[in-house]
Amino acid sequence: MNRTAVLALRLAGPLQSWGASSRFTRRTTESAPTKSGVIGLLASAAGLERGDDRRLAPLAALRFGVRADQPGTRIRDFHTAHHPDTDKSMPLSERFYLADAVFVAAVEGEHTLLKALHEAVRAPMYAPFLGRRSCPPAGPIELGVYEDARLEDVLESVPWQASGWYRRRHRHRPPDTLTVQREKAADEPEATDTLRDQPLSFAAAHRRHAVRAVVTTQVPLPPNPPDTTPRHDLFEALSHVPDDESA
Repeated sequence: MNRTAVLALRLAGPLQSWGASSRFTRRTTESAPTKSGVIGLLASAAGLERGDDRRLAPLAALRFGVRADQPGTRIRDFHTAHHPDTDKSMPLSERFYLADAVFVAAVEGEHTLLKALHEAVRAPMYAPFLGRRSCPPAGPIELGVYEDARLEDVLESVPWQASGWYRRRHRHRPPDTLTVQREKAADEPEATDTLRDQPLSFAAAHRRHAVRAVVTTQVPLPPNPPDTTPRHDLFEALSHVPDDESA
């Protein structure tokens, strides 16, 4: 019997954008990373080419979930461009982003596959991005592989990944719970929502997605990880200056 495991990722950056229904000149973002976006990140890290549907299939079959540790702020950008050959103005478009957001994304599946994806994320063939190529991650994204684990348990137990400044801002009133959006388990009766972000093909000529069932729940706020952000206080240096020099 194949062992199952869960690979967890920390998705944080100045900007993220996870479109599931963007069309024409209006490019929206969901409020959390999409399955197609995260599977695309893993596929590019492993070196899959866009049209390689055979190698994409086992990645698309992984069960996916995401936890919102720092929801971020939705912002809108008016985008202008010129045709590279004719220099004519292209249609004005509006693009939406999540600013200063942090998520924990996780995929559940066969242990050997997830170990290979974990290694790929640590040394990616192609650079990862958070939905769009203009949205690079702020740091390392891998949080490790959890062996013999369930998606629900990992999304409930991984320490809170919010930025240091965000946790300090909410230190007197931290959130009681965090929102989790995940695919339903086999023994669950039904889902509460659907999203068209189940990847079938990333080929440029025929990119295709299917609908998947989604369950939205709340989990208790996990413990904080140690804040390793270096403390930076310019006035500390003045405490070592003699009084006659600082006057």
